Amino acid sequence: MIIVTAGHVDHGKTALLRAITGQDADRLPEEKRRGMTIDLGYAYWPQPDGRTIGFIDVPGHEKFLANMLSGTGGVDHALLVVACDDGIMAQTREHLQLLRLSGQPALSVALSKADRVSPARVNEVRQQLAVLLSTLGWQTPTFFSTDVQDAASIAALKQHLAALTPAPREAGRRFRLAVDRVFTVKGSGVVVTGTALSGEVRTGDSLWLTGCGNAVRVRGLHAQNHPVDTARGGQRVALNLAGDIDKTAIARGDWLLDSPPPEPVHRVLVSLTALQPLQSWQSVQIHHAARRLTGRVSPLADGLAELALDEPLWLADNDALILRDPGAKQTLAGCRVLQLFSPARGKRQPTFLHWLTMLAAQRDDDAAIVSLTLARGPQRLSTLGWARQLTPPQLDALLIPLAPLRAGDWLLGAPLAERWQQQILETLAQWHERHPDERGVGRARLCRMTLPAQPEALVLALIDSLLASQALINSRGLLHLPGFMVQFDAQEQALWQRVDGWLDDQAWWVRDVAQALAVEESVMRALLRKAARLGHLTAIVNDRYYRSARVQIFADLIRERDREGAATIAADFRDRLGIGRKLAVQILEFFDRSGFTRRRGNAHLLRDSGLFQA
Repeated sequence: MIIVTAGHVDHGKTALLRAITGQDADRLPEEKRRGMTIDLGYAYWPQPDGRTIGFIDVPGHEKFLANMLSGTGGVDHALLVVACDDGIMAQTREHLQLLRLSGQPALSVALSKADRVSPARVNEVRQQLAVLLSTLGWQTPTFFSTDVQDAASIAALKQHLAALTPAPREAGRRFRLAVDRVFTVKGSGVVVTGTALSGEVRTGDSLWLTGCGNAVRVRGLHAQNHPVDTARGGQRVALNLAGDIDKTAIARGDWLLDSPPPEPVHRVLVSLTALQPLQSWQSVQIHHAARRLTGRVSPLADGLAELALDEPLWLADNDALILRDPGAKQTLAGCRVLQLFSPARGKRQPTFLHWLTMLAAQRDDDAAIVSLTLARGPQRLSTLGWARQLTPPQLDALLIPLAPLRAGDWLLGAPLAERWQQQILETLAQWHERHPDERGVGRARLCRMTLPAQPEALVLALIDSLLASQALINSRGLLHLPGFMVQFDAQEQALWQRVDGWLDDQAWWVRDVAQALAVEESVMRALLRKAARLGHLTAIVNDRYYRSARVQIFADLIRERDREGAATIAADFRDRLGIGRKLAVQILEFFDRSGFTRRRGNAHLLRDSGLFQA
């Protein structure tokens, strides 16, 4: 359980925490000297049942709002502290706005310094706060009048806080922690602390530290200020790290992650809650977890925007971001991540904006988001898992009812896969119409013809699926539609019958066949090429043909030599076939080109032979 304080400077947040926990959250010498919180402070309150409630004390001064924002991520509850003598002040409103924009945790209100004013003033401040909180979305906060010197008033608040229950943390999430402190401990080494947003980590685990870009090992763990073997989301965690790291290379805003993320984000699409109108590409300060950087915002439509970041961020879906003006004088908007990588084109198309609006409406529903994302186009499994911060088993469980097509790391939604398969079939049908004399096309060429801009692995998987269902046919390495055949027309058929009856088992040049049958050479060349596509003939070199059955006999002779443990050489082949050496070489080189054999010196070896491997 983690509770964050909120409230204007000098309204007594740190003093109230000291009265509740007995600990002083101000840890810096400058804070002691100036009597106000400058950076995040921490206090822990052990409970009789073994739980420990952690408090994050944030600065109330406007100069330190960036530090305040570093402490608001991943908390379960907020304790708003308002001094009764001052009432609602500037940072009271500012802190409430920031809490609302960063997730709107449940809220309790401590009316501090109640001893300094009359009961009527306490009631007046309570009523003013009730109106303000209702306007901001907190309808039924619990109020407590407190005086740090009055044990009874503190006891009532403590009883209330002790009875709070943390927000449920979803199972199946990856471990993710934003570093907000780093220091060294003598004899132990580097220690980092932060609020774990999700997942679990155990002593001995390997994590990825983004600032160093290295894997580190968890040597030791503290959660809620106690040594533990396992820590989880919703806890304040300190991790003693081992590995090739140096304290100076780690900074506030770095991340500890369960595995290396795909890549950082430079442009991101977000849902937007603006507190005032924003201009296109307006410069802003961007706050994310414990990190602050600059960038620009471009509104796309009502409640939607694109952020261009001056430095990359390790973002995930649904992450909260706060936008402030460049001078850090006022808060401009709150954002929620919708889409990690902004497309280069088409962001303002109505269909795309409608899809983003649906994402925003379903942002907490993993199954709905995964389904909507797959409907847009191909997705990488690794990127989708990272974006939703889902462990591989959890993501696999979500994908089962969706039944997407998988090809390596790629995913394609089932409805889109069906449309693409139909597109493949239609493209091939059109190709058959334009090329009736061609038996088909190769797999890679069909990919380029149909879906050239899409991942080839996915398109090949779609083709494999069509082959398995016999919607496509593979004939000797060429793909065609069922029932499609290259055929002679009537005139070609008549000429082929003359050629077929005249040819013997010898090798024939096109020009010789044309001369013998008194046919124009170009006509004969076209006919014999088509006969080769139909499988009747095989060209061992350009314009020289054997009957395909004869070539099969030659292949069997090579296999026979292989079974005898011998390679095939041109001289032996010439003698066995009773042909000239030049023709024997042409036949063997044909087998080399087709991949049936491979030449080694003067020998031609069967590719799947043990001789070839030797």
